[in-house]
This record gives sequence, structure tokens and C-alpha cells, in this order.
Amino acid sequence: MTDATTTPGSSRAGLTRTATRARWAIAVMLFVTVVINYMDRANLSIAMPAIAEELQLSPAQQGLLLSAFGWTYAALQIPGGWLIDRVPPRVLYAACLILWSLATLLMGVVGGFVALIALRLLVGVFEAPAYPINNRVATAWFPERERGSVVGFYTSGQFIGLAMLTPFLSWLQAVLTWHWVFIVTGLIGIVWGLAWYAWYREPRGSRANDAELELISSGGGLVDLERERPERARITRADLSTVLGRRKLWGIYLGQFCLTSTLWFFLTWFPTYLVDYRGMDYIESGFLAALPFVAALVGVLFSGFLSDALLRRGRSLGVARKGPIVTGLLLTTAMIGANFTDSTAWVIVFLSVAFFGNGLASITWSLVSALAPKRLIGLTGGMFNFIGNLSSIATPIVIGLLVDGASFAPAFVYMTVVTLAGIVSYVVLVGSVERVEEKAGVS
Repeated sequence: MTDATTTPGSSRAGLTRTATRARWAIAVMLFVTVVINYMDRANLSIAMPAIAEELQLSPAQQGLLLSAFGWTYAALQIPGGWLIDRVPPRVLYAACLILWSLATLLMGVVGGFVALIALRLLVGVFEAPAYPINNRVATAWFPERERGSVVGFYTSGQFIGLAMLTPFLSWLQAVLTWHWVFIVTGLIGIVWGLAWYAWYREPRGSRANDAELELISSGGGLVDLERERPERARITRADLSTVLGRRKLWGIYLGQFCLTSTLWFFLTWFPTYLVDYRGMDYIESGFLAALPFVAALVGVLFSGFLSDALLRRGRSLGVARKGPIVTGLLLTTAMIGANFTDSTAWVIVFLSVAFFGNGLASITWSLVSALAPKRLIGLTGGMFNFIGNLSSIATPIVIGLLVDGASFAPAFVYMTVVTLAGIVSYVVLVGSVERVEEKAGVS
């Protein structure tokens, strides 16, 4: 299947030229990278019950170890955004993939609590630019009318990977040891980092023909981002004033914190909840833990296509983008139902509905593409990911402090309250969806 676009300057009216579809190969590459990215975020949660038993860790210590990734990941979002505006994705993503995967592999070699925290901090360092790079690539390669779908597609990689790999990694831990969970996932990432460097190109240097480049650029894709990369060596006060001084941007920043809080519950405490609070073994918990990820996958795939379909049918950008997000957050509050049943089956149902909603709401990066000033897409994405992923610190630690050996209920109350705050943020603070302009005089 190909796209057709009118070639500028054609000798006769209506002459069309077939556009290549190189951009969809890029979408697949982003998808695979996200699978690996989230596999390396979630592998610790799979191994945590075994690590806690071997090292005799308390819930508070488990929360600290589970949050270690978030400390560096969140702190380096702004420097990461600055770096993305200056280093080509081909080089930067390959380097990050190889380095975070090496740190992951080493987690399977060492066994001490302090060493695991140190290596987990390094994983956070090198994963920090990942999602802003995804957004940078999608903004360069896809027109606005396709961007919701592609964001939904590559974001689904986090859930497909977790749904498929959680049972496998749980089985691997059961038949070998938890060390192999990190060794295997680390090796996979190193290989893919080399593949990314070998295959990725910017639109102008790729196999995309002129017709595809015209299709992308005429639809709002920024195919010349590489050529227009700013040459300044530092972030200015005007840049920070722009990305920190606008209500609309704060709406998506705070909304992302609330949205990702649910994600980080599933990436950190969920397997421990099933093993320690529901009495399951590692293999059983691995298969049941996969079900909410499957539900989230359905949600995220449906979200992107629904959003773009609404846009094509003439709905406003605000309705098309925010509608799935707000609806998804409302569904996410279903997790509170786990506090009112003793049935494991019903717990999985409630959490699957909640995670479906989280997937439905996960096209939030499309709002970064739509709202961010054109010159500051990387920096805005970095700020968005920084504030949003403070939840990767807060969620594991707060839950570790709230729960005790008998009850997990306070954790679900906390998660529900945070989700409701996210709805308020997207509805009240974001308002209409339109690109934020820089102040006059800023070039």
C-alpha cells in the first residue's frame, strides 16, 4: 500500500507521484526500542520478590530499590532534552541503548543491595533521553494526521513487551535464578543498540522519496529538524521561561505525572503484590501479571487510531487528543475496586480495566508535539518527561511506606486520588490544544 501526493511543479494538472512509506519502517524501529526500554524498566519488579527474600529486604528497602531508576531518569530529563536538540537520534539513541543495557546486564552479575541501587541509577541515566527521542523522531517523520496513530503504535510496545516477556522472565527466574533476568534483557538491548545505529536515518538522508517528504512536511511533520538544530551550547533563560511559564504546558506536565503513577505501580509493585499479598508463586504471578498489560495494549492501540479518526472526521485537535486521555483516566480509577474483594479473579479484572484506561490515555506525547514551541520540542519533551516521571520516584517509595504485611489497600487509595488529579489537570489547565508561541524577540 502506498500514499499518493501531487508533485509540485508537475507538467500537467492532477499528476500524482507515488510516495514511499519509509516512515512506517521508522515506526517499527521505535516500537522495538520501546519494547526493550520497558523490558529493562520492569525486569527489577519481576525479580524483586526473589531479591527481597534473598537479601532480606523490608518493604521500605524494596521501595527504595524500585525507585532508584527514577531518581536519575527524572533528574536528567531536562539535560536529556537539551542533548536531543543537538545530537542526532541515530548516534544518541544507539549510545543510550548500549549503555543502559550494559548496566542492566551487570545487575545480573552483582548481588549486593548497594550495587543493585548503583546500577539501577545508571540505567536511569542512560534511559533518560529515550522518550524525548521517540517524540523527536515521530515529529520529524510523521504528519500531524498520523502522529496519534504512530505514538499509539510505538507506545504499545511497552505493553506488548511486558505482556509477552513477563511470563518468560518469570519462568526464567523460576528455573534458573533472578540473575538471568538481567543478563538476558541486557544482551538483547546491546544487540538492538547496534542495529539502531546501522539502520536509522533522518528523513532527508533516508530512502523516503520527495513525494513522501512532501506528504510529511505538508502535513506538519518537521522533516528539516536536523538542519535547523540550534547551535547554542546552553539553555537560555528565555527557553526555560517558555517551557516553564505556560499554563497549557503545566497542564500536560502535571497530567503526565498522574498518568504515569499508575504505570509505575505496574512496573514496580504489581508482581510483589501478587506474590506477597495474594500468595501466588512466581510462574502463576507472571501469567496473571501479563493480563493487565494485554488490556493496556488494547487500550493504547485503540487510543491512537481513535484519536486520528476523530481528527480526520473534523473534530478539533483538543477533542481528538484529550478525549481518549480523560476517558482513560476515568477508567483507571477502577483500581479502587481491588480494595472491596477477596477474589483474585476480580482483582485482576479491576486492575485490567484500570490498565486498559491507562493505555487509552497514553497518547499524551501527541500533546507535546501539538503544544511545544517548534524550536524547543526537545526541551519541552524533556520537561514533560521530567515532571511526569517524578512518579517513578514517588510511586515506589510512597507505596512502600503506605503498605504493611497485612494490607495493600492504602496503595490503591493513593493511586485513585492521583488519577483524579490528572483529570482535573487535563481539563482545566490544558484547555484548547494549540501550539505555544515563544515570546516576541526570541529567535
